[in-house]
Amino acid sequence: MQDEIFADKEHFGRIFRNNAVLSSKGIPQIAAVMGSCVAGGAYLPIMSDEALIVDKTGSIFLAGSYLVKAAIGETTDNETLGGSVSQTDLSGVIDDRFPDDKSCLDRIKFLMDKIGEFPKAGFNRATPSLPKHKLEEVYGILPRERSKPYETLELIKRLVDHSEFEQYKENYGKTILCGYARIDGWAVGIVANNRELVKSKKGEMQFGGVIYSDSADKSARFIMNCNQKKIPLVFLQDVTGFMVGSRSEQEGIIKDGAKMVNAMSNSTVPKFTVVVGNSYGAGNYAMCGKAYDPRLIVAWPSAKVAVMGGEQAAKVLLQIEKASLAKRGEEITAEREKELLDNIIKRYNKQTTPEYAASRLWVDEIINPIDTRKWISTGIEIANNAPVEKYNVGVIQT
Repeated sequence: MQDEIFADKEHFGRIFRNNAVLSSKGIPQIAAVMGSCVAGGAYLPIMSDEALIVDKTGSIFLAGSYLVKAAIGETTDNETLGGSVSQTDLSGVIDDRFPDDKSCLDRIKFLMDKIGEFPKAGFNRATPSLPKHKLEEVYGILPRERSKPYETLELIKRLVDHSEFEQYKENYGKTILCGYARIDGWAVGIVANNRELVKSKKGEMQFGGVIYSDSADKSARFIMNCNQKKIPLVFLQDVTGFMVGSRSEQEGIIKDGAKMVNAMSNSTVPKFTVVVGNSYGAGNYAMCGKAYDPRLIVAWPSAKVAVMGGEQAAKVLLQIEKASLAKRGEEITAEREKELLDNIIKRYNKQTTPEYAASRLWVDEIINPIDTRKWISTGIEIANNAPVEKYNVGVIQT
Protein backbone atom coordinates (compact mmCIF):
# COMPACT_ATOMS: atom_id res chain seq x y z
CA MET A 1 0.00 0.00 0.00
CA GLN A 2 3.05 2.32 -0.12
CA ASP A 3 1.58 4.16 -3.15
CA GLU A 4 -1.52 4.95 -1.07
CA ILE A 5 0.16 6.18 2.11
CA PHE A 6 3.66 7.45 1.42
CA ALA A 7 4.41 10.17 -1.09
CA ASP A 8 1.44 12.45 -1.66
CA LYS A 9 0.64 15.76 0.04
CA GLU A 10 -1.93 14.39 2.49
CA HIS A 11 -0.14 11.09 3.14
CA PHE A 12 1.79 10.11 6.29
CA GLY A 13 4.49 12.76 5.93
CA ARG A 14 1.87 15.44 6.48
CA ILE A 15 1.43 14.23 10.06
CA PHE A 16 5.00 15.17 11.01
CA ARG A 17 4.60 18.52 9.26
CA ASN A 18 1.46 19.14 11.32
CA ASN A 19 3.36 18.24 14.50
CA ALA A 20 5.90 20.96 13.76
CA VAL A 21 3.30 23.58 12.76
CA LEU A 22 1.21 22.94 15.88
CA SER A 23 4.33 23.44 18.00
CA SER A 24 5.18 26.71 16.24
CA LYS A 25 1.66 27.97 16.98
CA GLY A 26 2.30 27.46 20.69
CA ILE A 27 0.01 24.44 21.04
CA PRO A 28 1.60 22.07 23.57
CA GLN A 29 1.85 18.40 22.57
CA ILE A 30 2.57 15.63 25.07
CA ALA A 31 3.18 12.05 23.92
CA ALA A 32 3.04 8.88 26.02
CA VAL A 33 4.79 5.89 24.46
CA MET A 34 2.99 2.89 25.95
CA GLY A 35 3.63 0.42 23.16
CA SER A 36 5.85 0.13 20.13
CA CYS A 37 6.56 3.19 17.95
CA VAL A 38 8.45 2.27 14.78
CA ALA A 39 9.76 4.16 11.73
CA GLY A 40 7.44 7.10 10.99
CA GLY A 41 5.58 6.25 14.19
CA ALA A 42 8.80 7.03 16.08
CA TYR A 43 8.81 10.61 14.85
CA LEU A 44 5.28 11.36 16.06
CA PRO A 45 6.06 11.38 19.81
CA ILE A 46 9.49 12.94 19.36
CA MET A 47 8.08 15.81 17.28
CA SER A 48 5.94 16.55 20.35
CA ASP A 49 7.08 18.97 23.05
CA GLU A 50 7.41 16.27 25.70
CA ALA A 51 7.68 12.51 25.32
CA LEU A 52 7.16 9.94 28.08
CA ILE A 53 7.62 6.15 27.99
CA VAL A 54 6.46 3.16 30.02
CA ASP A 55 9.19 0.72 31.03
CA LYS A 56 9.19 -2.73 29.39
CA THR A 57 6.04 -2.08 27.29
CA GLY A 58 7.12 1.09 25.47
CA SER A 59 9.76 1.16 22.72
CA ILE A 60 10.73 3.55 19.97
CA PHE A 61 13.14 3.09 17.04
CA LEU A 62 13.45 3.80 13.33
CA ALA A 63 13.84 0.12 12.50
CA GLY A 64 13.08 -3.02 14.48
CA SER A 65 15.58 -5.79 15.14
CA TYR A 66 14.63 -7.83 12.04
CA LEU A 67 15.04 -4.86 9.69
CA VAL A 68 18.32 -3.90 11.38
CA LYS A 69 19.59 -7.44 10.77
CA ALA A 70 18.52 -7.31 7.13
CA ALA A 71 19.88 -3.80 6.52
CA ILE A 72 23.27 -3.79 8.28
CA GLY A 73 23.73 -7.33 9.59
CA GLU A 74 23.62 -6.34 13.27
CA THR A 75 22.03 -8.81 15.68
CA THR A 76 20.21 -7.06 18.51
CA ASP A 77 16.86 -6.97 20.30
CA ASN A 78 14.14 -4.34 20.45
CA GLU A 79 14.79 -3.40 24.09
CA THR A 80 18.45 -2.64 23.35
CA LEU A 81 17.49 -0.80 20.17
CA GLY A 82 14.87 1.48 21.64
CA GLY A 83 13.59 0.39 25.02
CA SER A 84 12.89 2.84 27.83
CA VAL A 85 16.42 2.78 29.31
CA SER A 86 18.12 3.16 25.92
CA GLN A 87 15.95 6.13 24.93
CA THR A 88 16.08 7.98 28.24
CA ASP A 89 19.43 7.38 29.94
CA LEU A 90 21.57 6.83 26.84
CA SER A 91 20.15 8.76 23.87
CA GLY A 92 18.04 11.36 25.72
CA VAL A 93 15.39 11.00 23.00
CA ILE A 94 12.61 10.41 25.55
CA ASP A 95 12.26 12.78 28.50
CA ASP A 96 11.14 10.42 31.28
CA ARG A 97 10.30 6.76 31.87
CA PHE A 98 7.67 5.28 34.19
CA PRO A 99 7.10 1.85 35.73
CA ASP A 100 3.46 1.57 34.61
CA ASP A 101 0.71 3.24 32.59
CA LYS A 102 -0.91 4.94 35.59
CA SER A 103 2.24 6.80 36.68
CA CYS A 104 2.83 7.85 33.07
CA LEU A 105 -0.72 9.23 32.77
CA ASP A 106 -0.34 10.95 36.15
CA ARG A 107 2.70 12.82 34.78
CA ILE A 108 0.55 14.12 31.90
CA LYS A 109 -1.90 15.52 34.47
CA PHE A 110 1.02 17.07 36.36
CA LEU A 111 2.31 18.76 33.19
CA MET A 112 -1.13 20.03 32.13
CA ASP A 113 -1.69 21.46 35.61
CA LYS A 114 1.08 24.05 35.11
CA ILE A 115 0.33 25.41 31.62
CA GLY A 116 -0.36 29.16 31.57
CA GLU A 117 -3.19 31.02 29.87
CA PHE A 118 -3.14 32.97 26.60
CA PRO A 119 -3.01 35.73 25.33
CA LYS A 120 -2.58 37.55 28.68
CA ALA A 121 0.42 36.69 30.83
CA GLY A 122 -1.64 34.48 33.12
CA PHE A 123 1.07 32.39 34.75
CA ASN A 124 -0.38 29.44 36.60
CA ARG A 125 -0.78 29.75 40.36
CA ALA A 126 -2.18 27.31 42.91
CA THR A 127 -2.64 27.74 46.66
CA PRO A 128 0.81 28.58 48.09
CA SER A 129 2.47 26.09 50.42
CA LEU A 130 5.71 26.08 52.39
CA PRO A 131 8.39 23.44 51.72
CA LYS A 132 8.15 20.29 53.83
CA HIS A 133 11.74 20.94 54.93
CA LYS A 134 12.59 23.95 57.07
CA LEU A 135 13.77 26.96 55.07
CA GLU A 136 16.59 27.59 57.53
CA GLU A 137 18.15 24.23 56.67
CA VAL A 138 19.37 25.77 53.43
CA TYR A 139 22.18 27.41 55.45
CA GLY A 140 23.77 24.04 56.14
CA ILE A 141 23.82 22.67 52.57
CA LEU A 142 26.63 24.66 50.94
CA PRO A 143 30.09 23.51 52.10
CA ARG A 144 32.69 25.97 53.39
CA GLU A 145 35.11 24.91 50.65
CA ARG A 146 33.69 25.94 47.27
CA SER A 147 35.28 23.03 45.42
CA LYS A 148 33.50 20.38 47.48
CA PRO A 149 30.33 18.76 46.10
CA TYR A 150 26.91 19.06 47.71
CA GLU A 151 23.36 17.89 46.95
CA THR A 152 21.69 20.61 44.88
CA LEU A 153 18.45 18.64 45.00
CA GLU A 154 18.36 19.12 48.77
CA LEU A 155 18.73 22.87 48.25
CA ILE A 156 15.82 22.90 45.77
CA LYS A 157 13.60 20.95 48.17
CA ARG A 158 13.94 23.81 50.66
CA LEU A 159 12.86 26.42 48.12
CA VAL A 160 9.79 24.86 46.45
CA ASP A 161 6.23 24.24 47.64
CA HIS A 162 5.70 20.87 49.40
CA SER A 163 9.40 20.22 48.56
CA GLU A 164 8.06 18.70 45.31
CA PHE A 165 10.35 18.85 42.27
CA GLU A 166 9.46 16.78 39.19
CA GLN A 167 12.67 16.26 37.23
CA TYR A 168 12.92 16.43 33.44
CA LYS A 169 15.26 13.85 31.85
CA GLU A 170 16.44 12.85 35.33
CA ASN A 171 18.98 10.27 34.15
CA TYR A 172 20.38 12.26 31.22
CA GLY A 173 22.70 15.26 31.34
CA LYS A 174 23.05 14.94 35.11
CA THR A 175 25.30 17.97 35.74
CA ILE A 176 22.24 20.19 35.33
CA LEU A 177 18.95 19.57 37.12
CA CYS A 178 15.84 20.63 35.20
CA GLY A 179 12.30 20.22 36.45
CA TYR A 180 8.90 21.62 37.33
CA ALA A 181 7.84 22.89 40.73
CA ARG A 182 5.85 25.63 42.43
CA ILE A 183 7.22 28.55 44.39
CA ASP A 184 4.65 30.32 46.58
CA GLY A 185 2.00 28.72 44.39
CA TRP A 186 3.47 29.85 41.05
CA ALA A 187 4.35 27.18 38.50
CA VAL A 188 8.06 27.44 37.62
CA GLY A 189 10.64 25.60 35.58
CA ILE A 190 13.95 25.30 37.45
CA VAL A 191 17.36 25.01 35.79
CA ALA A 192 20.03 24.36 38.43
CA ASN A 193 23.70 23.41 38.27
CA ASN A 194 24.05 20.04 39.98
CA ARG A 195 27.03 20.20 42.32
CA GLU A 196 27.15 16.47 43.00
CA LEU A 197 29.73 14.21 41.39
CA VAL A 198 27.68 12.12 38.95
CA LYS A 199 28.18 9.29 36.50
CA SER A 200 27.74 9.99 32.79
CA LYS A 201 25.74 7.74 30.47
CA LYS A 202 29.08 6.04 29.69
CA GLY A 203 29.71 5.35 33.38
CA GLU A 204 32.39 8.03 33.75
CA MET A 205 32.50 10.49 36.65
CA GLN A 206 31.56 14.07 35.81
CA PHE A 207 32.47 17.17 37.81
CA GLY A 208 29.61 18.91 39.61
CA GLY A 209 29.00 22.49 38.51
CA VAL A 210 30.44 21.92 35.02
CA ILE A 211 28.17 21.98 31.96
CA TYR A 212 28.71 19.01 29.64
CA SER A 213 27.28 18.52 26.13
CA ASP A 214 24.36 16.35 27.22
CA SER A 215 23.37 18.68 30.07
CA ALA A 216 23.46 21.71 27.73
CA ASP A 217 21.27 19.87 25.22
CA LYS A 218 18.83 18.85 27.96
CA SER A 219 18.63 22.40 29.31
CA ALA A 220 17.92 23.88 25.88
CA ARG A 221 15.02 21.48 25.35
CA PHE A 222 13.63 22.17 28.81
CA ILE A 223 13.81 25.94 28.33
CA MET A 224 11.93 25.62 25.03
CA ASN A 225 9.28 23.47 26.71
CA CYS A 226 8.73 26.04 29.46
CA ASN A 227 8.26 28.76 26.83
CA GLN A 228 5.84 26.55 24.92
CA LYS A 229 3.79 26.02 28.08
CA LYS A 230 4.15 29.54 29.41
CA ILE A 231 5.98 28.64 32.61
CA PRO A 232 8.44 31.17 34.17
CA LEU A 233 12.07 30.04 34.48
CA VAL A 234 14.27 30.08 37.59
CA PHE A 235 18.04 29.62 37.19
CA LEU A 236 20.07 28.55 40.23
CA GLN A 237 23.70 29.27 39.41
CA ASP A 238 26.67 27.44 40.88
CA VAL A 239 28.71 26.91 37.74
CA THR A 240 32.39 26.95 36.86
CA GLY A 241 31.77 26.86 33.09
CA PHE A 242 31.52 24.40 30.22
CA MET A 243 33.65 21.26 30.07
CA VAL A 244 36.88 21.75 28.10
CA GLY A 245 39.39 19.41 26.48
CA SER A 246 39.78 17.54 23.21
CA ARG A 247 37.08 14.99 23.99
CA SER A 248 34.47 17.65 24.81
CA GLU A 249 35.36 19.61 21.68
CA GLN A 250 35.01 16.51 19.54
CA GLU A 251 31.65 15.75 21.13
CA GLY A 252 30.41 19.20 20.09
CA ILE A 253 30.39 21.15 23.35
CA ILE A 254 30.37 24.47 21.45
CA LYS A 255 27.33 23.45 19.41
CA ASP A 256 25.39 22.22 22.44
CA GLY A 257 26.42 25.22 24.52
CA ALA A 258 25.30 27.55 21.72
CA LYS A 259 21.99 25.70 21.59
CA MET A 260 21.42 26.33 25.30
CA VAL A 261 22.40 30.00 25.06
CA ASN A 262 20.13 30.46 22.03
CA ALA A 263 17.11 28.86 23.70
CA MET A 264 17.63 30.92 26.87
CA SER A 265 18.34 34.21 25.03
CA ASN A 266 15.11 34.04 23.03
CA SER A 267 13.01 33.00 26.00
CA THR A 268 9.92 35.19 26.34
CA VAL A 269 8.63 33.91 29.69
CA PRO A 270 10.03 35.76 32.74
CA LYS A 271 13.48 34.59 33.84
CA PHE A 272 14.81 34.86 37.41
CA THR A 273 18.41 34.14 38.32
CA VAL A 274 19.78 33.29 41.77
CA VAL A 275 23.58 33.18 42.07
CA VAL A 276 23.99 30.59 44.80
CA GLY A 277 27.72 29.94 44.49
CA ASN A 278 30.15 30.20 41.58
CA SER A 279 29.16 32.08 38.43
CA TYR A 280 32.14 31.77 36.12
CA GLY A 281 32.73 32.43 32.42
CA ALA A 282 30.33 31.12 29.80
CA GLY A 283 28.51 29.26 32.57
CA ASN A 284 27.28 32.67 33.77
CA TYR A 285 25.97 33.36 30.27
CA ALA A 286 24.24 30.02 29.68
CA MET A 287 22.60 30.14 33.13
CA CYS A 288 21.03 33.55 32.41
CA GLY A 289 23.55 36.05 33.72
CA LYS A 290 22.99 39.81 33.76
CA ALA A 291 23.56 40.19 30.00
CA TYR A 292 20.58 37.92 29.24
CA ASP A 293 17.83 40.08 30.72
CA PRO A 294 16.58 38.19 33.76
CA ARG A 295 13.65 40.05 35.33
CA LEU A 296 15.57 39.85 38.60
CA ILE A 297 19.08 38.59 39.34
CA VAL A 298 19.97 38.19 43.00
CA ALA A 299 22.97 36.76 44.83
CA TRP A 300 23.41 34.86 48.05
CA PRO A 301 26.30 35.95 50.30
CA SER A 302 28.11 32.81 49.08
CA ALA A 303 28.13 34.02 45.44
CA LYS A 304 31.25 34.53 43.31
CA VAL A 305 31.06 36.21 39.87
CA ALA A 306 34.08 36.17 37.54
CA VAL A 307 35.37 35.10 34.15
CA MET A 308 37.06 32.20 35.97
CA GLY A 309 38.19 31.22 39.46
CA GLY A 310 41.19 33.05 40.93
CA GLU A 311 43.41 29.99 41.08
CA GLN A 312 42.61 28.97 37.49
CA ALA A 313 43.25 32.50 36.24
CA ALA A 314 46.55 32.70 38.13
CA LYS A 315 47.73 29.38 36.70
CA VAL A 316 46.80 30.40 33.14
CA LEU A 317 48.58 33.75 33.41
CA LEU A 318 51.56 32.07 35.03
CA GLN A 319 51.85 29.65 32.11
CA ILE A 320 51.77 32.59 29.68
CA GLU A 321 54.43 34.43 31.68
CA LYS A 322 56.65 31.33 31.80
CA ALA A 323 56.30 30.78 28.05
CA SER A 324 57.17 34.44 27.39
CA LEU A 325 60.28 34.26 29.59
CA ALA A 326 61.33 30.95 28.03
CA LYS A 327 61.26 32.53 24.56
CA ARG A 328 63.71 35.13 25.83
CA GLY A 329 65.88 32.43 27.36
CA GLU A 330 64.94 33.39 30.91
CA GLU A 331 63.53 31.25 33.70
CA ILE A 332 61.04 32.27 36.37
CA THR A 333 62.17 31.68 39.95
CA ALA A 334 60.07 29.85 42.51
CA GLU A 335 59.80 33.07 44.56
CA ARG A 336 58.63 35.07 41.52
CA GLU A 337 56.16 32.32 40.62
CA LYS A 338 54.62 32.38 44.09
CA GLU A 339 54.46 36.19 44.07
CA LEU A 340 52.63 36.23 40.73
CA LEU A 341 50.16 33.57 41.87
CA ASP A 342 49.43 35.30 45.17
CA ASN A 343 48.90 38.73 43.56
CA ILE A 344 46.52 37.43 40.89
CA ILE A 345 44.53 35.32 43.35
CA LYS A 346 44.25 38.26 45.75
CA ARG A 347 43.00 40.59 43.00
CA TYR A 348 40.53 38.01 41.68
CA ASN A 349 39.17 37.20 45.12
CA LYS A 350 38.44 40.89 45.72
CA GLN A 351 36.70 41.29 42.36
CA THR A 352 34.52 38.19 42.70
CA THR A 353 32.64 39.01 45.91
CA PRO A 354 28.86 39.54 45.79
CA GLU A 355 29.40 43.06 47.22
CA TYR A 356 31.69 43.90 44.28
CA ALA A 357 29.06 42.56 41.85
CA ALA A 358 26.18 44.44 43.53
CA SER A 359 28.11 47.73 43.61
CA ARG A 360 28.43 47.50 39.80
CA LEU A 361 24.79 46.41 39.30
CA TRP A 362 25.81 42.96 38.03
CA VAL A 363 23.21 41.68 40.49
CA ASP A 364 20.10 43.50 41.72
CA GLU A 365 20.46 42.58 45.37
CA ILE A 366 22.34 40.42 47.85
CA ILE A 367 19.63 38.46 49.64
CA ASN A 368 19.22 36.21 52.64
CA PRO A 369 18.87 32.68 51.17
CA ILE A 370 15.61 32.07 53.06
CA ASP A 371 14.09 35.08 51.25
CA THR A 372 14.62 33.49 47.81
CA ARG A 373 11.01 32.28 47.56
CA LYS A 374 9.69 35.77 48.33
CA TRP A 375 11.88 37.42 45.67
CA ILE A 376 10.88 34.96 42.95
CA SER A 377 7.17 35.06 43.86
CA THR A 378 7.14 38.88 43.86
CA GLY A 379 8.94 38.93 40.51
CA ILE A 380 6.42 36.60 38.85
CA GLU A 381 3.53 38.59 40.30
CA ILE A 382 4.94 41.78 38.78
CA ALA A 383 5.59 40.07 35.42
CA ASN A 384 2.09 38.60 35.39
CA ASN A 385 0.63 41.92 34.25
CA ALA A 386 2.28 41.99 30.81
CA PRO A 387 1.45 39.77 27.80
CA VAL A 388 4.06 37.22 26.74
CA GLU A 389 5.41 37.45 23.22
CA LYS A 390 5.41 34.42 20.94
CA TYR A 391 8.51 32.30 21.45
CA ASN A 392 10.73 32.13 18.36
CA VAL A 393 14.03 30.44 19.09
CA GLY A 394 15.56 31.01 15.65
CA VAL A 395 18.19 28.60 14.31
CA ILE A 396 19.34 25.87 16.69
CA GLN A 397 21.74 23.14 15.60
CA THR A 398 20.55 19.77 16.84
